[in-house]
Amino acid sequence: MRCAIIHYHELALKGRNRPFFEQRLVQHLRHLLRDLGVKQVDALTGRIRVTLPESLPWDSVKRRLARVFGVAHFSLAQSVLLDVEAMKSAIGQAVQGLSFNAFRVSTKRADKRFPLTSIELDRELGAHICRLTGKKVSLGSPDLTVAVEVLSREAYFSLQKEAGPGGLPVGISGKVACLTSGGIDSPVAASRMMKRGCRVLFIHFHGRPYVSRASEEKVREIVQLLTEYQLYSRLYLIPFGEIQRQIVLGAPAAFRVVLYRRMMVRIAEELARQERCWALVTGDSLGQVASQTPENLSVVEEAAQLPILRPLIGMDKIEITEQAHRIGTFETSIEPDQDCCKLFVPPHPSTRTHLDSIRKIERGFDLPALVKQGVEQAEVAEFRFPLNAPPPVPARPAARD
Repeated sequence: MRCAIIHYHELALKGRNRPFFEQRLVQHLRHLLRDLGVKQVDALTGRIRVTLPESLPWDSVKRRLARVFGVAHFSLAQSVLLDVEAMKSAIGQAVQGLSFNAFRVSTKRADKRFPLTSIELDRELGAHICRLTGKKVSLGSPDLTVAVEVLSREAYFSLQKEAGPGGLPVGISGKVACLTSGGIDSPVAASRMMKRGCRVLFIHFHGRPYVSRASEEKVREIVQLLTEYQLYSRLYLIPFGEIQRQIVLGAPAAFRVVLYRRMMVRIAEELARQERCWALVTGDSLGQVASQTPENLSVVEEAAQLPILRPLIGMDKIEITEQAHRIGTFETSIEPDQDCCKLFVPPHPSTRTHLDSIRKIERGFDLPALVKQGVEQAEVAEFRFPLNAPPPVPARPAARD
């Protein structure tokens, strides 16, 4: 039987909650691979088995599994009977014709009732491969590693291990709302929250009617890319240009940026509550721009009642850019657009804003009316991966360890 064997790491530490986390990962894999003809995904002892049709190209499966949070590593494997001679025969056929100079065999026994220990089985299989191929064993730097996993009813072997992204299965940590620009930072922030098990709702503020739809189209593309990690996404598109214009007319120029951000937080929080999100997420990195100084971050956060999570707060631009490359959003993020953050921006924004000053200015605005305007004018877009797949069933909260 041809299959993918999937290993997790962090899930194994979850004590009595482990079956819940395991089943969430199994459900995610079933949704992810259904359109490829995969019909069977099973939780085995300490691992997950995905039974693959013989005609299904491994590269198609590998690309998808590499984006599943909760997966530590995985491999294309073949099942074999719990018999040493059967293992020798199957592994011998698999390694013949491969190009390598040195190899090792690495056995793990999930079922300790198997008569040979892991080391004894390594020696038996390794000696057979030596006789068959004439190649030498190298435990330190092999060109080929034959991984053998002995379970209660069958064994599996594989010849190459692929890295997964790690983390926790999406959905087990509830839902958060990410303020998403078309830049590099916020998509990385969203992906880091997905890796911690959160399902992410996306909220984008654009400058229409004063700018084009360029930033909206860019964000749609970014959200579609990130949907490959969580399978279903919802994006709110908020026309913010008119709200910005009202702020420009009623506030000193130096405070516009902080006022914009506080208004965005209020609108995003209202949408987040409607969507049952427990926190807001931003792509803030300390000191990167005027709105991200310690003083301004504090003033902006005061406008929210929900927690504001900043997963990039201690990262620099190089680190963030490297992660954007890894998750696949960088090339889209650097495309030029007309972002609302660049609309009506003063030449010298305040970097050390005092809360009392902002509150005094805000008394001149009808804040509830502006929030209502943003919420009511929002457009909603939905994204799925694979295309046309139904939305996944929400996870129930996990019990405490």
